[in-house]
Amino acid sequence: MKIRKLLLSALIVYAFQARAQLYFPPNTGTWDTLSPSTLNWCPQKIQNLYDYLDSTNSKAFIVLKDGKIVLEKYFGTFTEDSLHVWNSAGKTLVGFMTGIAQQEGFLNITDTTSNYLGAGWTSLTTQQEEKITIRHQLSMTTGMDDVTNGNCTDPACLTYIADAGTRWSYHNAPYTLMNTVISNATGQNFNTYISDEIGASTAGINGLFVTFGYNKVFVSKPKSFARFGLLLLAEGNWNGTPLLNDPSYFTDMTNSSQSINNSYGYLTWLNGKSNFMVPGLQFSFTGSIVPSAPADMYAALGKIG
Repeated sequence: MKIRKLLLSALIVYAFQARAQLYFPPNTGTWDTLSPSTLNWCPQKIQNLYDYLDSTNSKAFIVLKDGKIVLEKYFGTFTEDSLHVWNSAGKTLVGFMTGIAQQEGFLNITDTTSNYLGAGWTSLTTQQEEKITIRHQLSMTTGMDDVTNGNCTDPACLTYIADAGTRWSYHNAPYTLMNTVISNATGQNFNTYISDEIGASTAGINGLFVTFGYNKVFVSKPKSFARFGLLLLAEGNWNGTPLLNDPSYFTDMTNSSQSINNSYGYLTWLNGKSNFMVPGLQFSFTGSIVPSAPADMYAALGKIG
């Protein structure tokens, strides 16, 4: 059995992919379930798990097996209809949507970012700025200063440290500007574009990017997290409908995007690589991010975990 795991902020969705056909829930109505006992899990330990999750301030916990719900638990006043921020787990959603925009011919990730944001979107020289491509935004290698004010998207805040592609740093601002890149490329509001491509009429992922200061954070109900996990597990295919119909892009998104931090794809964290870096540091650690997890794990990770 090949195992992949996708971890999302405030909600953890474990999706175990076997050779069996995946189940995809309807957009309205009941989501099929499986009993833990039928999978030879340990029912007597489930409450201990829930107690632990409650003690760590978890809000929602869903376990999927081949797309069907095995465990579903909400804590405190939080319910299945409550909204929660994805925080930086939304980065992987933006990476996914970039692939859709590319397959539809609106952009190419090798394009210079200035093509969509206009000249002068940074404080770099024209030559330095023109070296930055969409791919650098997706791989966190724009080379700009992430320390002074990493969230600020004003041109005055976007200053030069190194040439694009030569330095990895977890920099929110260039990522946040991907919303504008995609909006300008498609001619649509980014939330509208997400809804049209993976929303109610397709994968049923419903939510909105909401502005918090300089940041744009995706907000949704817990089961939209689960649906996105299932969509990634199916490599962009939803119940026979290819939403991201570009296997090469999906492979690139979930594999090393550069050689500086091998544990980072396109706005997606990767396990099982030779080294990893963490936000805020310019030091490379040897080995996998999570040595005890499957080597083929990839993860959408966000603040508050």
